[in-house]
Amino acid sequence: MELTALLLSRLQFAFTISFHIIFPSFTIGLAAWLTILEALHIATGRPAYRALFEFWLKIFGVAFGLGVVSGIVMAFQFGTNWSELSRMSGPIQGPLLSYESFTAFALEASFFGILLFGRKRVPPWFYLFSTAMVALGTTLSAFWIMVNNSWMQVPVGYAMQSGAFIPVDWFKIIFSPVVWVRFPHMLLAAYLTGAFCVAATGAWYVLRRIYTPEARIMLRMGLYLAAVLLPVQLLCGHLVGDYAHDDQPAKFAAIEGRWHDEQPAGEVLFAVPDAASQTNRYEIKIPILGSLIGSMSFDAREVGLTSFPPRDRPPVLIPFFAFRIMVACGLLMLALAGLGSYRCRKRRIHRNPLLLWSIFLSFPLPFIATLTGWFTAEVGRQPWTIYGLLRTADAMTPFLTTRTAAISLVVYCALYTFIFVFGIFYIYRLLRTGPAASLVMATFAIPNRPMSAADHQATLPCRLP
Repeated sequence: MELTALLLSRLQFAFTISFHIIFPSFTIGLAAWLTILEALHIATGRPAYRALFEFWLKIFGVAFGLGVVSGIVMAFQFGTNWSELSRMSGPIQGPLLSYESFTAFALEASFFGILLFGRKRVPPWFYLFSTAMVALGTTLSAFWIMVNNSWMQVPVGYAMQSGAFIPVDWFKIIFSPVVWVRFPHMLLAAYLTGAFCVAATGAWYVLRRIYTPEARIMLRMGLYLAAVLLPVQLLCGHLVGDYAHDDQPAKFAAIEGRWHDEQPAGEVLFAVPDAASQTNRYEIKIPILGSLIGSMSFDAREVGLTSFPPRDRPPVLIPFFAFRIMVACGLLMLALAGLGSYRCRKRRIHRNPLLLWSIFLSFPLPFIATLTGWFTAEVGRQPWTIYGLLRTADAMTPFLTTRTAAISLVVYCALYTFIFVFGIFYIYRLLRTGPAASLVMATFAIPNRPMSAADHQATLPCRLP
């Protein structure tokens, strides 16, 4: 494979966006979790909720900072590597990104400082309100990004003028049906990421027999939330597949590993697609199921990749395998959440070390599912940047040399790796420190307030009998 400026620019953007998406998918769910914890603390007065809030607030702050830094750097590439895309789609994408600044960034910037430094300076109700506003800000940020990306996936509400895409109907752009299946899918993915990270942390503490009250809260709430949301997420995923089936048939065929038209179509569970021979090796296939999934019919005709010119076909290997990895992660998380919730309900989960280890080791699953889902959507869209209208090769900055693209790729990879290693190491240190130390620091940060007996008890690393 020849290393061209186009390939290097695509690799660079894929690397930076894959790095960036890890942190918003974590912080969106974590911000909602913080809001719930603060509300429970106000309602019940239990020190454990306060300890958990202070503990997860630190982790949220680190992850939020990493997400902001990586997101800003990522945006530079629209000017350095993809200036034609910026020029042609700027009249639509520019306002959408500015809406994110006016709504999401404004809320986050206004209220995040109160979360970090304002607990002793504002009433409890306003502190809870500030927490909810930060959670709303992270959600709005995801919304505007998904509006932007969904317009690139299925362009609507535009006209061409002087070689640029001009908005003619903002209502169609913002309220496109595609947005309203993809945004909930992404939002639920973020909530599930937060839920499994919280549950995995609780399982880790239970296995180590420390911070028992907080650990059980984390384990129970994380698993219950995941058990409720995962069936909804599977439904949203099916709806996302429906839009791809109707609006991006070449992507859908690549995901299915379907090379030729079939009627009725089978569903390929596993195979090794071979683009050279336009066949699948080692194929495991269920007859008729492909028509049922794609068209809700037992005899529908489903289109194959050979129905499209070779230059209009996406790569097959990445979307084919990424989709199956995503689904496998979702089903595994569903099984763990269901079994774990049942064990929590029966108050027997702490007696099952194997299940606790499984929950603890499951924390990468939602991140893997999010990344592979994103790979499926973005690689499956190729060779288009704006689907059916602007090819990726034509969206690149003119006269960008291979040498320049290679240098920037190396610099980005080195910088992001450095940030990631130290950020994750610091989060790991916070996790090892635990929620008790967070409560001690928060308690002594309030002037003239000695620790109560309840506060002191909550800071002790309680052990299971």
